[in-house]
Formats: sequence, C-alpha cells, structure tokens
Amino acid sequence: MSASLPKGMLTLATLKEKITAGEIETILAVFPDLYGRLVGKRITADFFLDQTARSGMHACDYLLTVDMEMDVIEGYDFANWDKGYGDFHCAPDFSTLRQATWLDRTALVLCDLQTDETHQPIPVAPRTLLKDQIARLQDLGYTAKGGSELEYFLFKDSYETAREKHYEDLETFGWYLEDYHTFQSTKEESINAAVRRHMNQSGVPVEFSKGEWGPGQHELNLRYADVLEMADRHVIYKQGFKEIAWSQGLSVSFMAKWRTDLAGSSMHLHLSLWDEANQAAFAGGEASDAFRHFLGGWMQHARAIAPFYAPNPNSYKRYAYQSWAPTRIAWSRDNRTAGFRIVGSGNSQRIESRLPGADANPYLAYAAAIAAGIDGLQNRIEPPPVFSGDVYQSDDLPTVPANLSEATDELDQSAMLRAALGDGVVDHYVHFFRTEQRKFDEAVTSWERTRYFERG
Repeated sequence: MSASLPKGMLTLATLKEKITAGEIETILAVFPDLYGRLVGKRITADFFLDQTARSGMHACDYLLTVDMEMDVIEGYDFANWDKGYGDFHCAPDFSTLRQATWLDRTALVLCDLQTDETHQPIPVAPRTLLKDQIARLQDLGYTAKGGSELEYFLFKDSYETAREKHYEDLETFGWYLEDYHTFQSTKEESINAAVRRHMNQSGVPVEFSKGEWGPGQHELNLRYADVLEMADRHVIYKQGFKEIAWSQGLSVSFMAKWRTDLAGSSMHLHLSLWDEANQAAFAGGEASDAFRHFLGGWMQHARAIAPFYAPNPNSYKRYAYQSWAPTRIAWSRDNRTAGFRIVGSGNSQRIESRLPGADANPYLAYAAAIAAGIDGLQNRIEPPPVFSGDVYQSDDLPTVPANLSEATDELDQSAMLRAALGDGVVDHYVHFFRTEQRKFDEAVTSWERTRYFERG
C-alpha cells in the first residue's frame, strides 16, 4: 500500500492487491440514514471490482423515510406509496475506502446517494446535506474543521441479554463515578483498547479515551479533520464500537440519557474555520470578525437547529441542572456550564458546542452548525457578551428547547434554515422529528405502569 495513504485507507489499486492476496473478501458499501446509522450491502470482493466500483449500486429509497423500527412512514414527499418506493443510486466515494479491521477480511466504503435516473445528489440525504453546507462555506472563502468527542456507557451485558432484561438492571463496567480514574478504566481496556486499535488501523485516528463521570461511562476523542471526513469517521467509529462490543459479548450505548439518576452522554462538537491560505480564521478570538460572526449566527439559531443536536424525545432528558449538559444558551471561555465553550489558543482556538448528544447524526449536526454560522458571517451577527460564572444559575439567559416538539416547531419556523437547506429538506426533517415525537407519545412505558397500574 502506498506510504502516502493514511493508515488503513485504501485505493482501488491497493484494494485489488489485497483481494488478490486473499486479505479482503467482502466490501461493505454503506451510507448514513436519517439517524446516522450505516445501512447498505455486503458485496463480494470480485463483484465489487467488476461492477459496483464502476456502476455503483441501488437501494430502496424508503431508507430515507423509515423510523428506527423500519416502519414505513407516510407523509414524506421524497418517497411514498404513490411513488412506489423505488430505488436510488449509491455512488461509492473512494476517498472513504478503508479496511474495517474489526471485521474478518472486510473493507468499507461510504456512498453518496443520487437519483436513479439522472444521478443528481439527493438533498435530504445526510451526507449530501453536509456537503451542500460545506460548498456554501467555501463560496465565502472558508473551510471548516471539526472534532467529535463522544461519550458512551459500557455494559457487561450483551445486547441480547439487555433485550431479554427489557433494558432494566443492566450491569455497567464499574459501580462508582470514574472521571479520569485510571484504575477503573484499566478494567475496561479489553474493549476500549480494541476500539482504539481497530479505529487507528482503519483510517479513524483516535487521540485518547478516558473515564467519564458515570459508572461505566467513557469518552473517546477522534482526531480533528475537515468536517466531512470527521462526520465519516464519527459514524464508522460508532458502528465499529458496537460491533466490537457485540463480538466480546458486551454492549455499548450512545443513548443520550439511559438512566434517570446518571449523567447523559454528549457529542461535544468542536469547530473552526480556515481561510483560503489555510490560516485559522478563529486564531484572533474576539478580534476576528469570522470568529464573532460565526459564533453569533450559531448562537442566534441554536434553538432552531436543536433537533439536529437532540433528535429524539430522550435527547432532551440529558439537559438537566448541573448535569454537565447545557440548559441555557451562552458562550464562555473554558466554562463547562455554557452551551458554547471557547477552548484552545492561536491556531487551535475553536468553538465547542456542548449542545449535541451522543445520539446526534453528525452529518446533520455539523451541517446545522455551518448553516447557522454562515448566516452569522453573511449578516455580521454579533454574539451576546461573553458570560462569566455559572450558566445554570442565570435565569435571564435563553434556554434550550424543553422537548423535541418545541424544538421541531422552531425548526419548522426558521426562515434561515429554509433558505439554507431548502423547504423540501426542512419539511422532510420536520416530518421525521414529529414522527419520533408521535411514536413516543403513543407508547405506554414501564414508568406509567409502575405509577398508575395500582394507584392510578
């Protein structure tokens, strides 16, 4: 393999060499759905070289409309019964071709989704949505670099056992709060070390992992990159982590709030802008117009973009007082109570949004941040004064939306997002988020039975 390629990345030529040598037998051709899950097909290596690499593949267009249960949801214009649920075209992006070392003799490639007849990009596809916002930013003379910090809970129960237990009384790795605690994290190295190793070997470079606040809770930080590459790494990492956990008879959850009495799991989203000379546009901090205006736009539209950060009803239970998750919209320097935390200095200075949960679709999260920031750049939106102190105690600051329904209404009514993403895209995701809320509202939960079965 070419020495110029990052570790684990492949070209078609090096892929062919590995296939000939018997090192690769299967290619996973995948794409992110609305939830950020990777869906697609396993393709035999020879067929991939002979056909898929040249002609792409097809998949049913309902994959951009179904819910978590794969139920067919009516009400989408993009795909519906009247249109017959036909195919879209999946075009492999060979810049994403890599080994998936945690799987046996397998390579992986991400695909862009196109219309079947004309091969035009599909605007509602998450990867397309992010690419469109990157292109808008480039028109202004900037590129964006991002970094995902993902928190998660580790369980000694397998996914199968967790289901049999109805996701109650699960055994976490450890029984005490383990933030930065290296003895406890040693007990978890069987899985965390495997994830770090396989990600590094598969083109998803890792910086570090550490114990987080909750028992069995961890954080793993991926090395920053251009935002599209970062979103790609993010979804591959989540998929790989779940598969590695499953292979060890364990489980990992990126659920935003898995237990009432414990902290939730976040996706701390780091973002910076770079100009055409590859100079950091945020390096000057408040002295930089780009920094102030991008932050100003991002903050001004924080409530409207909230569904892209907190995409389901459970997501909003993470926003709790003194939970390390933000409850109000403010910016501050190195202040973990603020929704927007400014960290780093010089070229490393960046904006960290603490609003997204670990359940966020990264393509949507980064796209929403860029769209809001672009509005700030174009309209020279100034952020509010920098905040000093405990944001949790500041009742005069705007709050994050209380629930998905409130957040979706803000999205639906956002003129900025309709201009930036297109009415069709906004309507598609409004329907998606309202469906999630409706499904939750219709469900009878164990909490309700415990509370009302006898005493109600």
